[in-house]
Amino acid sequence: MTVVVKVGGARAVDPEGALADVARLREQGSEAQSASGRSSGHGPREDVVVVHGGSTKVDETLERMGIEPEYVETPSGVVGRFTDAETMEVFEMVFGHLNTRLVAGLQSQGVDAVGLNGVDGKLLYGPRKSAVRVLEDGKKKIRRGDHSGTIERVNAELLESLLDDGYTPVAGPPMAGREASRASETSSGDEPRDSDDGEIVAVNTDADRSAAAIAGALEATLVLLTDVEGVYEDPDDPETLIGRVETPDGWATLEDAAEGFMGRKIMAVEEALEGGTPEAVIADANAEEPITSALGGAGTHVYASALATADQQEEP
Repeated sequence: MTVVVKVGGARAVDPEGALADVARLREQGSEAQSASGRSSGHGPREDVVVVHGGSTKVDETLERMGIEPEYVETPSGVVGRFTDAETMEVFEMVFGHLNTRLVAGLQSQGVDAVGLNGVDGKLLYGPRKSAVRVLEDGKKKIRRGDHSGTIERVNAELLESLLDDGYTPVAGPPMAGREASRASETSSGDEPRDSDDGEIVAVNTDADRSAAAIAGALEATLVLLTDVEGVYEDPDDPETLIGRVETPDGWATLEDAAEGFMGRKIMAVEEALEGGTPEAVIADANAEEPITSALGGAGTHVYASALATADQQEEP
């Protein structure tokens, strides 16, 4: 089975351990395949897709340029980056740099990695959101000029062809954003209808949710590596780590426990499971052999049954 690994962009996350672990998984998988003439389907998973973040580096670069990063809150309470045209240029520059460094790191480990962003081959594709609804001083407002998008499609065939040829894809934002054309605009003019008409532009999208979309499209296990060991019922008590989530009650506990940045990761986990992922893991990027340990049981494991059972119970 394929594993989609998202390497976090937080300051406290060192990607070197994850890259070395990708190399081990690829080498072990290749050895197993060579011994039998084909993949046995057992043992370490040899197919890995790496997805990377980099929001922290974007903020650092903006600050060095004397630009204050801007975050906004939606009416539903989700906090996200507001990406104006200037920020988008920095975003493209920083993410391109990070992607190249990760590819070079894997190549140094003997992994034949290929760097992609979401625009390449429309790997990540959907409408641009040029206007976003925000909450300012308790009032709902519309901010225009945003360069972000919503992923509607993943070019899974592109990734599968690379994997079949023995390559390890390293992917990240930006995504291919579809600009609204006159023929496809809504009556409000804020977002395009579900149409392929319109110019394609590079726009920002969340890296965790990008990894989730890719994992769902490939029906792959999703591993979100971050700077903590998983999700805790009490964030101040490491002994309260939530190990497995398999039921609707467990899912409710997980959602209640997800605070701050972890809320976005839980949103990504939900989208991955709904998209076809059988299992999603949130685990420590700085652990020894972080991917292997996550697949072996470390971290917080969430299974499709946590959502599927809930949906079944809601049916009349």
